[in-house]
Amino acid sequence: MKKLFLPWCLLLAGWAQAQQQGAKSEVPARREGTVTYERVSQMRRPANLPDEVAARFPKERTDVFELLFNGDQSLWRSAPTADGGDQSVSTGNGNFFVRQGPNNEEAYFNFSKGQRIDRRELFDNEFIVMDTIARLAWKLGDETKVLLGHTVRKATAQRIGQRMSISMENGQMKRTPVTDTSSIVAWYTTDIPVSVGPEDFQGQLPGLVLEVDVNSGRRVYRAVEISPKVAGTIKEPKGGKRVTPAEFRKESDRLMEEMRANLPPGANIRIQQ
Repeated sequence: MKKLFLPWCLLLAGWAQAQQQGAKSEVPARREGTVTYERVSQMRRPANLPDEVAARFPKERTDVFELLFNGDQSLWRSAPTADGGDQSVSTGNGNFFVRQGPNNEEAYFNFSKGQRIDRRELFDNEFIVMDTIARLAWKLGDETKVLLGHTVRKATAQRIGQRMSISMENGQMKRTPVTDTSSIVAWYTTDIPVSVGPEDFQGQLPGLVLEVDVNSGRRVYRAVEISPKVAGTIKEPKGGKRVTPAEFRKESDRLMEEMRANLPPGANIRIQQ
């Protein structure tokens, strides 16, 4: 019996040592880093454009963004682009089309506080917009695919809201409320167990969101690179006038009115983001 007891003790000791070595070699889940995204947006062509202008009007726009995250906070910011942001196009008949690009805007998210703080630019004016993190009701599916070497799972949601359509016609600014219902498909990975993603999709899903499709390709976010290093400091944006979302909309109206006052009589303005 003593001869049998000794080998069993050695076997158990070896198993325990192997378990300890396995635990030491296990790679901890990544909870910080930087993700580079491309955002491709289908452009809305203004009505009644002359044929020569319509022919030059782009069908889509691609912007590049960075997401910095460290578990409890994230920072969404634009990367430098070749076109430099805002563009103004004259249609040749006194009308102007203004396209608002990302410029140097950024959005900071604090998940423990449920806080969102945006730095917004509007006609060379800077604002700090104080808000809360909005969350959607997601349906988690079983469908999977691979993105950037990570297995991602499908999730779907609907976002029902309202947006304001702004235009200038015959010297008068018009704000028309439009019901805006968006169907959203997101792909997230639990390989990186942080609830972050592109732009508004923060604090939403149980893993890093690598791809989002809004309204069947109307706007698509896609991760193109993931780095384990945080490329900068994650902190609240500073330097602009602090406002609520409602106050920001009022400021937008005021600045639009000032811009309208400097246009020729009868000229129209349309803004597209």
